[in-house]
Amino acid sequence: MNLPYGELAIGQRARSRGRTITETDVVNFCGLTGNWLEIHANAEFAKKSMFGQRVVQGGLVFVISNALFGFDSAVVEAFYGVDKLRFLKPTFIGDTLHAESEIIAMRDKGDKHGVVTAQLWAVNQRSERVLSCEFTLLIRRERLIVD
Repeated sequence: MNLPYGELAIGQRARSRGRTITETDVVNFCGLTGNWLEIHANAEFAKKSMFGQRVVQGGLVFVISNALFGFDSAVVEAFYGVDKLRFLKPTFIGDTLHAESEIIAMRDKGDKHGVVTAQLWAVNQRSERVLSCEFTLLIRRERLIVD
């Protein structure tokens, strides 16, 4: 969503660039969040799990997948919320994700903003959707101009 509110429309779609999830990403996220669950941090434990290997934290998949769009600060006022977040398949270290979105709802929010909701999917290199959610942003009607 890199356009002002009035230039967006229900049904608009986008696809992001790709990004490979690394060992460093997972370890840094463990340290940042304190989420050292063994399924993420212990390779020997994870080998015995149903996945056979470490799984990338769902929170990390979410923050990376929505950030892949590189939102324009001149039009995005704020992150407004997320609904119906689901992890559809596991993401593993070494998987490459891209994000896909489709605007599904819009509503006015005062004179200067609108609220825009997009269906967001994270998709891996095997074309599997690994995450789905409704992602909502507060969008300016006019670009913020900063000198």
